[in-house]
Amino acid sequence: MDFEIKRKDGAGRIGRIDLGGWRVETPTIMPVINPGILTIPPNEMKEFGAEILITNSYIIYRNENLHEKAVENGVHSLLDFNGPIMTDSGAYQLSVYGDVEVGSKEILGFQNDIESDIHVPLDLPTPPGVSWDRAKNDLEVTLKRAREGVEVARNNNSVIAGPIQGSTHLDLRKKSAFEMSKLYFDLYCIGGVVPMMESYDFENLIKAVVASKSCLPFNAPVHLFGAGHPMVFAVAVAFGCDLFDSAAYALFAKRNRYLTNRGTWNVKEMEYLPCSCPACHGRDVNDLMDSELLARHNLYATFEELRVVKEAIRRGELLELASERARSHPRLHSALKWGLENGDWIEETTPFSKKSAFFYTGEESLYRPEISRVHNSIKRYNLKGNILLFLAHDIDEEIAGKIKCSKDIQVMEIKPPFVYPAELSRTYPYGQSLVPKHIDSGRHEKAIETIKEINKKYGDRFDEKYIVGPEYKDYTEKLNDIKPLMTSQVNQLL
Repeated sequence: MDFEIKRKDGAGRIGRIDLGGWRVETPTIMPVINPGILTIPPNEMKEFGAEILITNSYIIYRNENLHEKAVENGVHSLLDFNGPIMTDSGAYQLSVYGDVEVGSKEILGFQNDIESDIHVPLDLPTPPGVSWDRAKNDLEVTLKRAREGVEVARNNNSVIAGPIQGSTHLDLRKKSAFEMSKLYFDLYCIGGVVPMMESYDFENLIKAVVASKSCLPFNAPVHLFGAGHPMVFAVAVAFGCDLFDSAAYALFAKRNRYLTNRGTWNVKEMEYLPCSCPACHGRDVNDLMDSELLARHNLYATFEELRVVKEAIRRGELLELASERARSHPRLHSALKWGLENGDWIEETTPFSKKSAFFYTGEESLYRPEISRVHNSIKRYNLKGNILLFLAHDIDEEIAGKIKCSKDIQVMEIKPPFVYPAELSRTYPYGQSLVPKHIDSGRHEKAIETIKEINKKYGDRFDEKYIVGPEYKDYTEKLNDIKPLMTSQVNQLL
């Protein structure tokens, strides 16, 4: 299996998986197919945009009829799907029932026998909130089975995924990712997150992703196991997830649940259909009481959101989209903020320049990689002159022009949260940023922090230091030796 990264924005990327004779563009979702209950026939999945499916090898293994057909004709024939198929090992059943009637090597051998394209070892999913000792013991079992799985895969020349476990203990998530990366899996699956999705515990979900990604190789695709709701795609992709899977499209439809990128709605409580997908177009709410039709809408909505995410990556606007989607639920917004604040490694994958603008969308924007990168660049400034002058980026053009032509004045433009040399005013993100006119306290504090840092490093070079404009009067109260100056007094410096 080969994985090529075609475009990236932050930790999100558009990639291409070459798997035998098939190609899969990521980010994408693998619809879960239960071969015993086909809500939507697998041979129709490409109509929705599915390029790859996932099915449970344990269910096939345990069913005598399915088992026989799969071994004789292969899983592609069993599902009637002309495309790659990933097979899970029964870990979900293990997490629900506490036991499965098959060993790890045996189920991997079965996945090879039925000719699935991506195999998964029988890991031991650990639910959120358990003790560190239990999570560690479970992880050791998963690691042991993973090592066995790699050996089986190499003998069979098959593609295999490495499952990442560790519950809500981030040190164990990192340990799991680090140990798995040493085994050189073809891709990695972050598991044990279904209970987090079900309880809307998005912060622990993103913590698991950020911790795991920090210790995984950048050039391998990452699958977020069981996270298939469109409301989380933008945020999860922004932190480096490439593949998703879900049976939600079918399971939710049975309970009259209508998927959107803002959450899940009960069809029985709806009066309007806001979607124009083929399942909704020309129909009313009553029509979607049919579970198959509703499942079709859910799949259309799922793949539509993934296309929106990919276009956002292409345009360099993924984090703006993630901020927008995060506002659909307070816990998702908290998760995005935590991830940006703690995902230091994301800066390494963030482009230095973009065609698009930096949009300040709220407090979470203060933790974006561009902001930390700008702050780190202060030590590389080359500031010269006798007077250090801080002024608003949108000051009167005539006054600004005169000031910038003076060799004695080093102009620093203030565009909260940014403070930067005027010479950089046409570069990203300074000049290529759009910020609201109303300045919230977070932006003010970040600007003041930056001015203090600049003054600390370069202040001694200058004879005089001023900050211009009544809007920055409160700044001077927090800046010891930088004097306030009215706009009308600027000409006195020339």
